[in-house]
Amino acid sequence: MTGTDEIIVVKGLTRTYSDSAGNEIRALRGVDLTVREGELVAIVGPSGSGKSTLLQLIGGLDHATTGTISFAGHDVSSLNEKQRTDFRRDHIGFVFQSFHLVPTMSVIENVALTAIVANKRRSEWLSHALDVLVELDLIDHADRMPHLLSGGQRQRVALGRAVFGRPDALLADEPTGNLDTKNSDIVLSLIRRGIDASGGRCGVVVTHDFRVAGFADRVIALRDGAVVDELTRESNSEARFDGERGEHVRSWLASALR
Repeated sequence: MTGTDEIIVVKGLTRTYSDSAGNEIRALRGVDLTVREGELVAIVGPSGSGKSTLLQLIGGLDHATTGTISFAGHDVSSLNEKQRTDFRRDHIGFVFQSFHLVPTMSVIENVALTAIVANKRRSEWLSHALDVLVELDLIDHADRMPHLLSGGQRQRVALGRAVFGRPDALLADEPTGNLDTKNSDIVLSLIRRGIDASGGRCGVVVTHDFRVAGFADRVIALRDGAVVDELTRESNSEARFDGERGEHVRSWLASALR
């Protein structure tokens, strides 16, 4: 079940930039979006529709041309670079299709990276990092280096790093793009548990995978930088991996983009 408290509120968001030829590109065109406590929202649409741009703006990796983004009631759209860095560190967990693991650090060190960067002692973060690795089914690989892991294992390490700091919002960009069904199920389960772990958390996932979208509480369709439709899960069923719902999302999106 999702709560009624609004965590992320996007209003009138636009993002315009110039390409190498000097042409103006409108990546987002007045997007409105609300994500509530306990909610996982999937953003779908064709390539170039603005999905990743929207995710980057929500996570403070980029700045909007116009519009506002508020997080738990606080305006974050006008933050400067230093403030955006602090905001990401304190509130956001990112999961990308590319793992972005530190090759010279072990699995457990990659999971606890935010604590290490903050100069916390090993004794302060070790217990929690071990708990995360148990959840990831990677406890036997704690001291291995990333290059010794499979792609699915590395993606789980990247997810572990994202949830380690108990972020208020988990943002994922194609987190299952390179994974088989088994590893996709593991990653999706962990994303769900990361959101459900305590009150006030939410998640946004960008995906081309209708099965992943079917796993979300709500699906937002983008086309040409604008929201064109929304699909809300009607059932409160705990069955998260619903192939029929994935097919339903596929049919709905085809109609929404017609």
